[in-house]
Amino acid sequence: MAPCLLSACGALFLGAEQIDNTIHPTQSHMKPLIRLFFRTLRILLGPVMLLKERLSRPAALQRTAEQQAEVDSLCNGLALYQFKTCPFCIKVRQEMHRLSLPIVRLDAQHDAQNRTALLQGSGAAKVPCLRITNANGSVQWLTESGAIIEHLRGRFAG
Repeated sequence: MAPCLLSACGALFLGAEQIDNTIHPTQSHMKPLIRLFFRTLRILLGPVMLLKERLSRPAALQRTAEQQAEVDSLCNGLALYQFKTCPFCIKVRQEMHRLSLPIVRLDAQHDAQNRTALLQGSGAAKVPCLRITNANGSVQWLTESGAIIEHLRGRFAG
């Protein structure tokens, strides 16, 4: 979330100083301040967002032991690349909890190997991203929270 937000805000804030795609000298002095601002904002808001996620967790779907074992088996081919405090990732994790899905969660923000795998597989370091490994070994990548939730509901809600 933050890198996208940083670049978007940075572009809006600093765009007035850009001339012919060159950076004005005052812009280079502002970049560290903007990064510091957003880093501080992430540090302060991150724990609040995680607490809200924990407190607003939806009730988990109840299945028979046999049904849940089948769902668990199907989830072996799924992995969610995420940033811990990304609101879109939180939205997907809430749905995973609601559907009682034990999907592997991979930190693409602080783990370089996960970030590299995400970049190579999906083509971008965009989260949330669901890696779906099909029975035939083919891999599909879903990168939008809405598409991920729609996929999970379609596959596991019924």
